[in-house]
Amino acid sequence: MTMSTVAANALPQPGGREVPPGVAGSGLADVAASEASLRRFLHGLPGVDQVGLEARAAALGTRSIKTTAKAYAIDLAISMIDLTTLEGADTVGKVRALCAKGRTPDPTDPTTPRVAAICVYPDMVATAKDALRGTDIQVASVATAFPAGRAALPVKLADTADAVAAGADEIDMVIDRGAFLSGRYLDVFNEIVAVKEACKRPDGSSAHLKVIFETGELQTYDNVRRVSWLAMLAGADFIKTSTGKVAVNATPPVTLLMLEAVRDFRAATGVQVGVKPAGGIRTTKDALKYLVMVNETLGDDWLSPHWFRFGASSLLNDLLMQRQKLATGRYSGPDYVTVD
Repeated sequence: MTMSTVAANALPQPGGREVPPGVAGSGLADVAASEASLRRFLHGLPGVDQVGLEARAAALGTRSIKTTAKAYAIDLAISMIDLTTLEGADTVGKVRALCAKGRTPDPTDPTTPRVAAICVYPDMVATAKDALRGTDIQVASVATAFPAGRAALPVKLADTADAVAAGADEIDMVIDRGAFLSGRYLDVFNEIVAVKEACKRPDGSSAHLKVIFETGELQTYDNVRRVSWLAMLAGADFIKTSTGKVAVNATPPVTLLMLEAVRDFRAATGVQVGVKPAGGIRTTKDALKYLVMVNETLGDDWLSPHWFRFGASSLLNDLLMQRQKLATGRYSGPDYVTVD
């Protein structure tokens, strides 16, 4: 049985609820008409085969990429990075330096791709926007009381609106994990819808919304599948594993499960959603494993910064060293890349 068949079988009776654009004509428009219907849908999704999922992720991790293909994959990985600084000690100078690195990752080689985005706190958005002027690098901002998400909804919406007003191209929000784990699925859904609305600009355009699950706190793979579908139904443009602020962040099995979810969601709705693993991805070897996973699970459609990102602060340095190794035949060492 396909995921789209399960979705169709789980639909409640039409309730007339307004849903995010793209889902309305899919047959899933009324899934979130009530707490009961949303619960029925989410718990009607197929259970995750833990052994099978972990074995598949491990098998994909053994694939090797050689020579020309490896050079292409390294450049692709660089172009997919959300270069990130999310520390209490962040300064204007640090953010400007990070933006300079994102613009010119390797000053000795102008063929090196730029990163996809610079990710900062809302109060640093204007600084990043100014430093990236004239480039196509996106400015991403965490919001909604990142990383814990423990704030009232008006505070979260103000946080989001402030970042958008400052020029954020993308918003990385955190879900209320307590609400989700308590089974208050409709509260989580409605919060995502409200944040999506707060992403709108006066000209009618919107910042892209990435929804962070903090998968290390969700306890089961079934919960990861459920929250992936919940976020996509609520209008997420990207689904993201983690904040990078807890002990367990992105893992290959969790990312594979999310990739399968976006694949099945597009099959059911025609809507394509991006995926962003974040936290703990530090080496070129790790990044290439994730790219193999994307290629094998989703194909070329998602092998683009528009649809797949790495949330990382240290990954770029290792990619640059490996890139230099392919070009020169020797390792330059960490002293030849800038320290973030």
